[in-house]
Amino acid sequence: MGMFEGKKGLILGVANDRSIAWAIAKNIMEQGGQCGFTHLPDRPDDDRQKNRNRVNKCINGIENAKFLVPLNVQDDEQIASVMETAREEFGQIDFLLHSIAFADRNDLMKETMECSRDGFKLAMDISAYSLLAVVNAARPILSDNSSIVTMTYFGGEKCVPGYNVMGVCKAALDASMRYLAYEMGPRGTRVNAISAGPLKTLASTAVGAGGMLALYEHMAPLGRNVTHGEVGSVGSFLLSDASNGITGEIMHVDGGYNMMGSPGRLLEKIQDAQK
Repeated sequence: MGMFEGKKGLILGVANDRSIAWAIAKNIMEQGGQCGFTHLPDRPDDDRQKNRNRVNKCINGIENAKFLVPLNVQDDEQIASVMETAREEFGQIDFLLHSIAFADRNDLMKETMECSRDGFKLAMDISAYSLLAVVNAARPILSDNSSIVTMTYFGGEKCVPGYNVMGVCKAALDASMRYLAYEMGPRGTRVNAISAGPLKTLASTAVGAGGMLALYEHMAPLGRNVTHGEVGSVGSFLLSDASNGITGEIMHVDGGYNMMGSPGRLLEKIQDAQK
């Protein structure tokens, strides 16, 4: 019997089969959990419905994938509609995964101080405020012993050049997570975040994280990069009853990279190369 037998929840933010959100959702469904999914809205004039089809390709034929609906987190009515769909399908939900972030590429590629005012508002609205909006809308259908997880990154804790305005957004997301953990605590709802090392996803490609893979491989104590499956396992753990005593935490799944105070073995390689 899987640890998600009888559990139901929402997965927000799957883009395709390389998404971290999909790795977590797949783990949950394999352990008996039922999931409702959202996708980025497609343009009305897009007959191909690329966003919907990418997610539908993941869940097609999976019995525990119960629905797929569009979600624009800048639209409160659409957020409310998603929650109503979840209520009609599940009654209550036991877990909610928030894996949503966006910044206009023109602003993301600039130095942080050069980010436009409108670009900053857009990135902060989608990447940080959306967690508050979604949790607030979900409150009436969250079970008393529910769990919420959001996806963050180390660039919100420390300066990661190139991550730029998204780092500022992740810092705001981290703070939002902690305040939600406090406010949702009396009803038994836990709120946590996962900070994963670099993985090949659509989001990581947008911020140019390819070069980070080699850096983490050389600096992380484990001497390698993490996998989608490893992050998926930790995500499902945090969304399950097995993590009942954990809230307000950023769980790093990065091979230990975050705890390093020096380049470690990478420095040894540099010194060897200079000999």
